[in-house]
Amino acid sequence: MDRFDPLIASGIAAAIPLVFAALGELVAERAGVLNLGVEGMMLVGALAAFATVAVGGGVTLALGAAMLAGIAAAAAFAVLTLTLQANQVAAGLALTILGTGVSAFLGRGYVGFRAPATFEDLPVPALSGLPVIGPLFSLNVLGYAAIAMLALTAWFLFHTRAGLALRAVGESPAVAHALGLRVTRIRYAAVLFGGAMAGVAGCYYAVAQFKMWQEGLTAGNGWIALALVVFASWLPGRLVIGAYLFGAVTILQLHAQGWGIGVPSQLMSALPYLATVIVLVLISRARTGGSTAPAALGTVFVPDR
Repeated sequence: MDRFDPLIASGIAAAIPLVFAALGELVAERAGVLNLGVEGMMLVGALAAFATVAVGGGVTLALGAAMLAGIAAAAAFAVLTLTLQANQVAAGLALTILGTGVSAFLGRGYVGFRAPATFEDLPVPALSGLPVIGPLFSLNVLGYAAIAMLALTAWFLFHTRAGLALRAVGESPAVAHALGLRVTRIRYAAVLFGGAMAGVAGCYYAVAQFKMWQEGLTAGNGWIALALVVFASWLPGRLVIGAYLFGAVTILQLHAQGWGIGVPSQLMSALPYLATVIVLVLISRARTGGSTAPAALGTVFVPDR
């Protein structure tokens, strides 16, 4: 088991940002909004976090800056799609392209530098040394926050009146509006929450995991986060399983080369994305009786009057 402990720990570490990003998108989609700009929001959040620590700010300020950057990007998307009623797919793709380009341009001066501050691991005495599950008790503050956020999101969606209202908006905005719910405001809140979570994911990549900045730092993991929402059938409890599986596959490519497995490096690098496609195809074929996606996902609703 000692041989696999590093793989387990690395898989958990790789899953943490996916949990944050996918949770944010899950809440937005539960409200009926499809935001394909997760990758762009993660990148601007990552740059904001790294720039903050690079100029002498602490990790707390970096986390706040990343969340604000993600919220700002999400707000632009929300104005386009919810107020101006632009196509959500087109606006989301535009946000990803814009976020990728802006982060690459503004981050040129930070390429090659190490983060002067980072999130330190906080091992739990006695528990962190256990085999297999020990890595769960050796996380940094963002790792523990991801677990807490999973529980809080599940509780909010399925055990609060506000969560019920959000899900009602995602299922039938017209009926929700007739019942007196402020559909557009609820969708705005869900989209901004998604932006904040994407910013946290970006902060994790820049300050906690890689501790550096480079163009395209998130390496397309925003798209994997989008696929995770489908994998989890829009349920937070299943999301953590998918996040760990995809995180483990991502890390496997590095450990496989160290173990001397004779597989081309290009194929190993493509494994997370191949796994994403395969899982989505299997889920699509296995579903009967219709998808569990919110019925009004991606639809336009006339703003509240």
